[in-house]
Amino acid sequence: MKSPLLSLPGAVPAEGRDEGVAAHYGDLFREQRALADGTGIVDLSHRGVITVSGKDRLAWLHLLLTQHVSELPPGEATEALILSAHGHIEHALYLVDDGETVWAHVEPGTREALLAYLESMRFFYQVDIADRTDEFAVVFLPAGSIAEVPEGVVVRETPQGRDLFLPRAALESYAAANGPAVGVLAHEALRVEAHRPRLGFETDHRTIPHELGLIGAAVHLQKGCYRGQETVARVHNLGKPPRRLVFLHLDGSEVHLPGHGTPVRLAADGADGRQLGFVTTSARHHELGPIALALVKRNVPVDAELVAGSTAAAQEVVVEP
Repeated sequence: MKSPLLSLPGAVPAEGRDEGVAAHYGDLFREQRALADGTGIVDLSHRGVITVSGKDRLAWLHLLLTQHVSELPPGEATEALILSAHGHIEHALYLVDDGETVWAHVEPGTREALLAYLESMRFFYQVDIADRTDEFAVVFLPAGSIAEVPEGVVVRETPQGRDLFLPRAALESYAAANGPAVGVLAHEALRVEAHRPRLGFETDHRTIPHELGLIGAAVHLQKGCYRGQETVARVHNLGKPPRRLVFLHLDGSEVHLPGHGTPVRLAADGADGRQLGFVTTSARHHELGPIALALVKRNVPVDAELVAGSTAAAQEVVVEP
């Protein structure tokens, strides 16, 4: 779904999973600084929007999700996962309940599979599941923003900022009144700086929540059964996830950033050394320079000097080994 904000001056389309919105509008670092200063809006209208209404909505979602949502207060934001039977991450949902309906936005390209799973688990519960992506667009306002929130718009507020579920027809006029528009590359750079993992970037077919530091943030350890809970409990009790998320400060003299999947090795072993992990997301930050997130084996020493491809990388611990 192509955003109307791609017609704004300087807009450069994003590629890959973020296709459909702008990567940037001509000045990546200016856009990052705008977000850091609490100004600008990020067009996330390529994300899927799903709602669940009905009197059983919270009790029903509580049975399916990794997060405790049975008593979720109206207006309180949370995030949750859906796991496979083996505890691997399949879906990530960013939720808020408005008192009558649970609103969630999800990664581009995942809503069809998620909707199919939710429909298959409806059973006798009084819930109504709907795909609202054609009607509503997600817009992000950074923390401290004084941009207007139109009356009746559902807001999901977190320490990072506010997600607005804005009527899609109002997207262009809202951006004109509350801009400047900021591209997803700036949003991604600040996400990497904050060590926040993203489905499809920091995850693969065997990622478990412990590897990404999602216990607590998206996984509640004191709730009833859900699919994959046995793996969550076992790894939590043993304390030995096979991999861990790290933050990398990359050599700023390199022209190109290491892309997703670039092998990570010990610097002492060079390019022919054993692969210890891979880059998940890299970005150019307006203050920190080139940075990245990576998944590495749990037993990689926390003080080890690494290389991402041919780029020197100093690691910062995100998830303790």
